[in-house]
Amino acid sequence: MASSSVIARRYFDALARHDLDAALDCWAPGAVDRLVGQAELTAPDGIREYFSELFAAFPDFTLELVDVTTHRERCAVRWRAAGTFVGPGQFQGFAPNNAVIRIEGCDVLVVSDDLITAADAYLDGADIARQLGLLPPVGSRAQTRLTALANLRTGADRLVHGARPQAIAAGVWVLRGGVPRVMNVYLIEDQGGVTVFDAGIRGMQGAIRAACVPLGGIRRVVLGHADADHRGAAPGLGAPIYCHELELSAARSASPFRDYWNLRLLPGWTQPIYQRLFAGWDGGPLEIAGTVQEGDRIADFEVVHLPGHAPGLIGLFRAEDRLALASDCFYTLNPATGMRTEARVPHPAFNHDTAQARESIRKLAALNPAVVWAGHARPAAGDDIDLQLQRAASAAV
Repeated sequence: MASSSVIARRYFDALARHDLDAALDCWAPGAVDRLVGQAELTAPDGIREYFSELFAAFPDFTLELVDVTTHRERCAVRWRAAGTFVGPGQFQGFAPNNAVIRIEGCDVLVVSDDLITAADAYLDGADIARQLGLLPPVGSRAQTRLTALANLRTGADRLVHGARPQAIAAGVWVLRGGVPRVMNVYLIEDQGGVTVFDAGIRGMQGAIRAACVPLGGIRRVVLGHADADHRGAAPGLGAPIYCHELELSAARSASPFRDYWNLRLLPGWTQPIYQRLFAGWDGGPLEIAGTVQEGDRIADFEVVHLPGHAPGLIGLFRAEDRLALASDCFYTLNPATGMRTEARVPHPAFNHDTAQARESIRKLAALNPAVVWAGHARPAAGDDIDLQLQRAASAAV
């Protein structure tokens, strides 16, 4: 039985000679050559197709071994390659442009019974793209302009989907997203990581993940309720998701709309807008890891059941500083106009039970909170916060 280095050298010698039959004789059928970050080629057909295209595009393609390191069945091969893109064949859809490429890379092969059974190939795709003229040279004016354009896009994304979280209390931050930035996602310090309370809209996924990295990463996501604008980013956060048991059906639903919503209660011109918005905000059905209920502890907060806007809507209350995170128990935003308002009962177009929603606002007021952060826009705060909430519970919608 030949050593893995012998098989590796035999394979690369065949590629250097453009002898695909001999190269493929070194592979076990069905084995995968993984071009890391680019493609996965299955032997024999996928490998033959890739290298046939390469040799047709670069007829003077040369391959030189730099170093071969072997450990048991594994063999790491460093190599250099060069060629001129003169065709007649295309390369990955690009027409020949006479570009000269010189690249280096490393393949890690696994050999068993004198055949390659797997390989990982590492090469700098960006460097190849620059040499082919598909990306501007490093340090060029074109690269400077491309970098500026990328930074402009990053800035615009942060403006829309949230940039940096704002500290609102000890161990608690709010991240705002959406246009305008009225979607509130709360980050709670929790055993070396973060509990995310409410998950905003789908477009906020990246901003939420990034905000949690310096805080230790996301431990779990707890939904205040399962409306699309509060669950939207949850599928992309890579953490277990929890909600109240009465929100399970909505959380697992593929629809971004709740069956009790009545958008006809909104001004006519806003109805098609909300149809489109909720579809765009939603991230799809969720896999729920477990449920929470009134009295449970989330970090140093207590779960409070606040039904009405949604049957399983919950808030979080921390007694030590009387901080409440209330999700959509009340609004500080008028969804019919987009204008910010004083605390008010949620709009009946989106409520499961508006009378019950009023009672939940009163329940929240009875906790005597010092500040209550809502699911959207600004918090309710001030010395008269209990009066603000009582007025909200009693006012006309």
